[in-house]
Amino acid sequence: MGAVKTKRMPRAVREQQMLDAAVRTFGQRGYMAASMDEIAELAGVSKPLVYLYLNSKEDLFTACIRREAKALTEAVRAGARPELPADRQLWSGLTAFFTHTARHPDGWAVLHLQARTHGEVFAAEVAAMRAEIVAFVTQLILDAAREAHRDPDLPEREVSGLAEALVGAAESLADWANATPGVTARQSAATLMNFAWAGLGDLMAGHRWTPPEDDTRATGAQAGRTSPVR
Repeated sequence: MGAVKTKRMPRAVREQQMLDAAVRTFGQRGYMAASMDEIAELAGVSKPLVYLYLNSKEDLFTACIRREAKALTEAVRAGARPELPADRQLWSGLTAFFTHTARHPDGWAVLHLQARTHGEVFAAEVAAMRAEIVAFVTQLILDAAREAHRDPDLPEREVSGLAEALVGAAESLADWANATPGVTARQSAATLMNFAWAGLGDLMAGHRWTPPEDDTRATGAQAGRTSPVR
């Protein structure tokens, strides 16, 4: 009898299979503890084939970061439909964000924990993704200001700061939600909307919170005090 011929898997499909195994391993075990042997075994291929396709552990990790970052940003952009009002866009985008991070906890661990703590090259990949999301949220806030039919005269730096704060809160909440059984993506999005959008709504309406005028004097007075010598 002749040898049984098996259908050869296309390179692109095989590579995604390797990346799936790598994301799972990096996300659950961490970058340093993960081994190429373990990734190859999980992917059902030989270790030399992993090296042939993806060169090195560093290149494999970079490929994982890029794939997961692209998937996350595409999910957020697809969720925040441009035909909706600004608050609904933010709600839909946040729901998409929390849905994606809940469905792909290993990918989120790679992006939010592993990539940021294992070298500047990896951290830079995540920083680029984060900057894209912050710019997207910044534009949503500016759109909300226009929809309010008033000019709140928000400085560009302040708008960027609001977007940074909102994205940072979403990242922390995603970590908490993934570690807390029973928390849904919708609940996480509603929590952040209640925390952030109510304040942004006031800001759009011109109701700004400002520090008390005597804060600087009080702080200076306290700083100038010295403890009595005993």
